[in-house]
Amino acid sequence: MEFTLEILAFLFIAAAVAGFMDTLAGGGGLITVPALVVSGVPPLAALGTNKLQSSFGSGTASFLLFKRKKIDWQELRPMMIAAFIGSVIGTVIVQFIDAKLLGFIIPLVLVIIAAYFITAPYFKFESTKPRISASLYQKTVLPVIGMYDGMFGPGTGSFLAVAGVSLRGLELIKATATAKPLNFATNIASLIVFIFAGQLVWAAGLTMIVGQVLGAWIGSHYLFKVNPKILRILIVTICLVMLGQYWFKQYGV
Repeated sequence: MEFTLEILAFLFIAAAVAGFMDTLAGGGGLITVPALVVSGVPPLAALGTNKLQSSFGSGTASFLLFKRKKIDWQELRPMMIAAFIGSVIGTVIVQFIDAKLLGFIIPLVLVIIAAYFITAPYFKFESTKPRISASLYQKTVLPVIGMYDGMFGPGTGSFLAVAGVSLRGLELIKATATAKPLNFATNIASLIVFIFAGQLVWAAGLTMIVGQVLGAWIGSHYLFKVNPKILRILIVTICLVMLGQYWFKQYGV
């Protein structure tokens, strides 16, 4: 698939904005997936290409956390395997969904995730005693979230953090840190399947990786200086505008 310089520039900017906002408030996938779809990338390839750049981001974050000994590899390894397996299953399933149907489902899922994302700051999750055992959490919750990430993706990091707090009673900071390597496991699992399925647009993905790195670097210098709630509103607004443009192109309404 060939792109004009204008489209590549658009994808670079979209990824940079997503990387910046994702660093500060999360939800970058709500920008990158619609950007790929609007750019004319087929729905399935858009999901695969998005995994290329998201794997890079979550992998970098996970490496830094392990290096700084903020998370325990021995504790996380079985959890990562469970999430990995769930993601593989989800990614395999999405390969068999009709392209036209997928073109309708992806915007619908993104709108639902956008609604969750904009209301999530008002939910309060406090550390409590675990509601389910570590074994049950590993065998059920993590594979299900992994399956969602394999099929679609945006919001997975948030779901993992919320699940860690509400179901396992983790402190919010620990739950957020734990979510990073779990998200990397789901991302890399999905990416492997998409590569074998030939559903990656490398030019777009590599361009967006550069944008993501730049955006994340800039965002790291603005931590605690910008209101996350305002950023979340901007993320959802950008997502809905791009989805509206896609819908108009596809259905003329």
